[in-house]
Amino acid sequence: MSQVQLLGATEIRRLAELVGVSPSKKWGQNFVIDPNTVRRIVDQAHVGATDTVVEIGPGLGSLTLALLDTAAHVVCVEIDPALATQLPLTIAQHAPSRQHALTVFNADAMTITDLECEPTKLVANLPYNVAVPVVLNFLERFHSIAEVLVMVQAEVADRLAAKSGNKTYGVPSVKAQWYGEVTKAGSIGRNVFWPAPNVDSGLVRIVRRDQPGDDTLRREVFGLIDSAFGQRRKTIRTALGSSLGAPARVEEIVTRAGVLPSARGEQLELQDFVSIALAAREVQ
Repeated sequence: MSQVQLLGATEIRRLAELVGVSPSKKWGQNFVIDPNTVRRIVDQAHVGATDTVVEIGPGLGSLTLALLDTAAHVVCVEIDPALATQLPLTIAQHAPSRQHALTVFNADAMTITDLECEPTKLVANLPYNVAVPVVLNFLERFHSIAEVLVMVQAEVADRLAAKSGNKTYGVPSVKAQWYGEVTKAGSIGRNVFWPAPNVDSGLVRIVRRDQPGDDTLRREVFGLIDSAFGQRRKTIRTALGSSLGAPARVEEIVTRAGVLPSARGEQLELQDFVSIALAAREVQ
């Protein structure tokens, strides 16, 4: 039997009024008001009884309650002080037997460096303007995160999960692949949110795998990715000049890496960028 009482639309609006909070465009807040959706997210995230889950931007606690019903522990990072203060009170009312399993940090997810635990999963409903940097930041800082499932704007979901040659393939696509296998895990309609956004949302899953190299190599590869897509219409012979130097040197490095100098960034796989970074170390 469930240990929690999930929140519906009426309760969400009541809580918002109680706290004096209106959904903020500044922080990209759209609160989930459908219990079936949060159950689906927890199920899709493969949350189990031994997991410590970090949730970014819990808002009024819709997803938090569903996570607490399954996970061993839930660590929430909430930037809004009023919401961070209210969340434990909401859990006390709707899941009293699970209060001990909740930790709340009132902090910016982009600056937090210590969660006082080792999270095994990241599950969140993320605003489109911070979704990619937040996910990449947490995968970089918290190596214990084995799986990510985030709900983001559909366009962001497409970008994250895109493969080379696709028109949406770009910087987020390649950088996310550094950490793991990225796939789309479903679509979410607009009517499950308050307020309803003007766009649809999607679920993205990242399953961590062994990274191609250490943090030094990651920085080198990410610099190449930024350069390649910063001048998207240009060949990498030209686009990588800002990272690798004169055209002759770029051509030598890229050729040594087994990549055509006439290729464009959207044609390259992550391993191509790794090979270029390693070749650059060999060419003086």
